[in-house]
Amino acid sequence: MSLDLFDLSGKVALFIGGGGGLGKVVSLGLARAGANVIPVSRNKERNADLVEEIMALGRKSFLTSVDITNKMDIKRLVNEVIENFGKIDILINAAGKNYKKPALELTEEEWDDVLEVNAKGVFLASQIVGEKMIAQGGGKIINFASLGSHLGITRSVAYCSSKGAVMQMTKVLATEWAPYGINVNCISPGYFKTPLTEKVLSEKETCEKIINRTPMRRLGVPEDLVGAVIFLASDASNFVTGTTIAVDGGFLSLAI
Repeated sequence: MSLDLFDLSGKVALFIGGGGGLGKVVSLGLARAGANVIPVSRNKERNADLVEEIMALGRKSFLTSVDITNKMDIKRLVNEVIENFGKIDILINAAGKNYKKPALELTEEEWDDVLEVNAKGVFLASQIVGEKMIAQGGGKIINFASLGSHLGITRSVAYCSSKGAVMQMTKVLATEWAPYGINVNCISPGYFKTPLTEKVLSEKETCEKIINRTPMRRLGVPEDLVGAVIFLASDASNFVTGTTIAVDGGFLSLAI
């Protein structure tokens, strides 16, 4: 296989959640592979330094934001990217949130909040960008699922429900949009130190349990995700769609 298949030169990547705990390293990895990367989150200024780093690598980017729960704001963002670059080749949906509490204590408002961001937001962004990709003749959509898409994680009922939805949504979109040259896939990260997991992993007993449950005997680092994202964003994955790649150190493979 030619290494050129992994070359993203000239590609335009819209990365929702691209400035988060894992997103920053992945955004820079995409830029090093040749892509022009637009990392976005709700807070516009949050990504200012990252945009500068992307441009320092010789790639194009610009500073913007999005409310992933607002369809009109997503449309505004997508049109803004199209106006600047003329296309979107790669969409990455990685925004996410969680309320870590027992199911009996989770409020209706908290449930709605998690599902709005983690599931509805992925659908709206994929729907709006997918329409553009159909018109332009193809593209790549990469959704961030979770170990919670596969397993029941205690005190995370809304999170696991939303991430299970993302994995199933990926399969449906992949089958519907394959005739248009659009690949839709998922990545399920294992346990990584991020702002979302920081509190849980700061508990020594819990952290040790997770590491001992992981065959590779360590937590993930953001760099571990870069290769999988580049693969799914590149021509190397042209015959891969509707699937989920676990980047988890073997966590999902271990039974006993």
